[in-house]
Amino acid sequence: MAIDRRQFLIGSLVTLGAARHAIASEGLADEVARLALYASGARLPDGSFAVLVIAEDGRILREIPMSARGHDIAADHVRRRAVIFARRPGFFALAFDVDGRGEPEVFAPPADRHFYGHGAFAPDGRLVYATEHNVDTGDGMIGIYDATGGWQRVGEFPSYGVGPHEAIMLSDGRTLAVANGGFGNDPATGRESIGVAMMEPNVAFIDTATGALRACHGVPSAINLLSLRHLVETPTGDIWFGTQWQGSLEECPALVGRVGLDRPIALPEAADALGIALKGYIGAVAVNGDGRLLAASAPLTGKVLYLDAANGGIVREVSIKDSSGVTPGNGSSDFAMSTGQGIVRFEGEGAAPHDLKFSDAEFDNHLRRV
Repeated sequence: MAIDRRQFLIGSLVTLGAARHAIASEGLADEVARLALYASGARLPDGSFAVLVIAEDGRILREIPMSARGHDIAADHVRRRAVIFARRPGFFALAFDVDGRGEPEVFAPPADRHFYGHGAFAPDGRLVYATEHNVDTGDGMIGIYDATGGWQRVGEFPSYGVGPHEAIMLSDGRTLAVANGGFGNDPATGRESIGVAMMEPNVAFIDTATGALRACHGVPSAINLLSLRHLVETPTGDIWFGTQWQGSLEECPALVGRVGLDRPIALPEAADALGIALKGYIGAVAVNGDGRLLAASAPLTGKVLYLDAANGGIVREVSIKDSSGVTPGNGSSDFAMSTGQGIVRFEGEGAAPHDLKFSDAEFDNHLRRV
């Protein structure tokens, strides 16, 4: 069944119109403004979709309807705004003010593009870089959108691969790191994978000022079915990534690895067997506030792994059913984790886990500190 992008966009505008009064009439109290805030896409009990902004004390501060399922969220910490991108293949993005001071806005890619569910703001918040698929050629692209007014598309450059998934702005404020998954999706049928056998996944480092490729690192040909999906940068400049294996589970390699602008991809040898134990799937990765620990969710097995961000060694694992989103918590060593069961868990070293339960929501793949 073909996807009608006009239906997606018109539906988004209708649901936003219904939400305007609630958004405009609310404001954050001073005490709430001092709390850590998180955002995630969610499915509500009636089957509808929304993006939720949640305070660390468990209050839902924003509930903005969406016409379809959302995926990941890009945050502009300068202006306290965020954008949630529709789930791949995505035909809309929703921009919203974290504090509810402005109305949400919807924007869409061109007719020959679709979103891959991720994006990143420029450091000054003026531009958003979105991972996209060129429907006609199958190439990965990075669409550039003006966040200063109207969310107009103002340019693009290649992702230097196929199937770009997550893109992150590095700490130098200029280089975009892109995880090219290696295969595309047929937008006419929704999520059907194409080109899996010929995958060439890589992490591309792109100069956002020029669109030029600074470096590109691929996986060894023997494990070319290892789709690179999610990225996070540590305070020391290392880039850790999470993957999803597209081959036979018995041949699954390690699922978490490290790369850098001047460093090729490396997978910790000691973690090889965990690829099979985790059913070949990492859902999200994050680094805590002090940069010492990496968290990687494994939704198919209900686990979150903690790894030493210096060497990739596994520190411990946490059992959390339908684990999905991970993001830094409020403390320097804390993480916040979301599940498809409507739970946000806060966990840190030396402290008992604290669960917030939201019976009216099933959280989607990603949770972000906004």
